[in-house]
Amino acid sequence: MKAAVLFEAGQPLRIEDVAIAKPGPHEVLIRTAAVGVCRSDLHFVDGAYPHPMPTIPGHEAAGVVEAVGDEVRTVKPGDHVVSCLSAYCGHCEFCVTGRMSLCIAPDTKRAKGQPPRLSMGDQIVHQMLNLSAYAEQMLIHEHACVAIDRDMPLDRAAILGCAVTTGAGAVFNATDVTPGESVCVVGCGGVGLAAINAAKIAGAGKIIAVDPVADKRALAEKLGATHVVDALSETAADEVIEITHGGVDHAIEAVGRPQSAATAVKVLRRGGTATILGMMPLAETVGLSALDLLSGKRLQGALMGANRFPVEIPRLVDFYLRGALDLDTIIAERLPLEQINHAFDELRKGDATRSVVVF
Repeated sequence: MKAAVLFEAGQPLRIEDVAIAKPGPHEVLIRTAAVGVCRSDLHFVDGAYPHPMPTIPGHEAAGVVEAVGDEVRTVKPGDHVVSCLSAYCGHCEFCVTGRMSLCIAPDTKRAKGQPPRLSMGDQIVHQMLNLSAYAEQMLIHEHACVAIDRDMPLDRAAILGCAVTTGAGAVFNATDVTPGESVCVVGCGGVGLAAINAAKIAGAGKIIAVDPVADKRALAEKLGATHVVDALSETAADEVIEITHGGVDHAIEAVGRPQSAATAVKVLRRGGTATILGMMPLAETVGLSALDLLSGKRLQGALMGANRFPVEIPRLVDFYLRGALDLDTIIAERLPLEQINHAFDELRKGDATRSVVVF
């Protein structure tokens, strides 16, 4: 199969022929239909986060099941599926207490000594985030995908696997927004726009989008933002506090920069909660001051929107099919796999929302 392979961090991906194994127990072979280009992939491509090489990035995908291995019970050939990087074992403490997105059990990978899922001749191609989706096919554990309604367009379905699951999950799972509460979203890329749309679905009152790009702020308004603020303004946080007469109930950081996390904390009202979604440089820290703590403010992470994706992704599909969830606005462009490096260049500029590779 053709795949976009990363041989060295900081270098362009190369389109190569990669061998893919046959599905073993609990494994699913998927013909990839579409895959989103996510900033999380860019962190690995640019070397901010380490990973064994060579590898195939890509983790936000949708496709059609071609074959299944022994003991697979959740999907069958012909099913349309969305993949998700938060693969779960189903029996560890995190899974059985409903925190499936925190599962790191090795059960979803092939055991040491077994043939690799991906290879080039005698060389192992390391699977990234249990998926490696910038490829014509994916071989993954059955607990890394979920079947969806076949009426759902697969190019839109792809971005459910990360951007929308993370952004919407932050609203529905991590913050538990109550109708009428105020929400500020810092960063209007794919994750941030999904959070804004979800805040509207949840019945939030004032929804404030903070971003330096005017076009993204306009998209945020289309998706449900009641107010927008230029993140480059020296008074951005003060403007949010003024709009809400004292600060927001919930602030969601969807960029992955210390400055945006600091903004999310600063715009909180007493008792408010800041949820950090972006992948920050590993050496960075985010915190609350003593006065923040005395004011009852809270700071939390929400990996992948604290999702339970086998249940939530079909619900998000239903939201889209009923017209409540606007995925079309989030997608900026569709392009072939051969243009993957162009998509990363656009992502580095910071102007794009979501590019989707289509096969």
